[in-house]
Amino acid sequence: MASRAAIPLQTRRDAGPDQKTGPGHSADQGADDNDRGIPIRSISRAISVLQVVNSQSSLTMTEIAASSGVPYPTACRIVKTLVCEGLLEREDKSKRYRPTAKVRSLASGYDNASKLVEVARPLMEELTMRVGWPITLTTHVGGSMVIGASTHAMTSLTFNDYQPGYAMPVLECSAGLVYLANCQKHVRDAVMNQLRRFGDEDTRHMVELAIEGGLLHTIKSDGYATRSFVQHTRNPGKTSSIAVPIMHDDQIDGALTVAFFSSTIELRLAVKELMPELRQCASEISKLL
Repeated sequence: MASRAAIPLQTRRDAGPDQKTGPGHSADQGADDNDRGIPIRSISRAISVLQVVNSQSSLTMTEIAASSGVPYPTACRIVKTLVCEGLLEREDKSKRYRPTAKVRSLASGYDNASKLVEVARPLMEELTMRVGWPITLTTHVGGSMVIGASTHAMTSLTFNDYQPGYAMPVLECSAGLVYLANCQKHVRDAVMNQLRRFGDEDTRHMVELAIEGGLLHTIKSDGYATRSFVQHTRNPGKTSSIAVPIMHDDQIDGALTVAFFSSTIELRLAVKELMPELRQCASEISKLL
């Protein structure tokens, strides 16, 4: 089964809408403090379900519920609603669900990302031809870094072909770390506060390491971020990555990442051999924006 591609919105310990509550009590009245911070939890859950299916291409109902962190009965109702709205469809000969082309309409107004992809794609392809490893372009959306373009299909040095829309938790990928290190302070604070509030214990620990431990400061100073044995991929722990920022007008527009087999090349050697080329490619993209 594919790994989770969206950060769970919260730890759900309350009764919730799928369990009965006492007379005169709504589900929200039995919720913990985290739940009270979400005005319409059903919408948050629907977004989580849609993100998971969109990033994994095809999933069973059980996989959708597990990957999104949404209770199975609720996930079933959400999926059926998304099917009725034309955003998801059920595969003819299986019990799997996949996104439809209509999902793209949700991003039709995101022109900046479209321009970035248009400028970056040919340079990414040239870089992949030189180094052999796949390159991805990601942008920040909520608590995730979302792929806008990739060159996985151009090389055999990859386990999977990652398509645009695949999302990874911002703290769990090198692209997310390099984004947080270079974005504006108010944006970073908003993301970190959200992760503190709704993340699990490991996520909150990573938030403190990133801020109090000086990780983000080091990344910004070095100009790149790394992650070894990345867990939030379709082959957890099999690949490592290096990411650099794509800057424009002193602001970060996205991140450029090179991924490689963890067992094939040591991270230290990869930084020495691949990072300069990756940085040069990001610089050329910035000049064209």
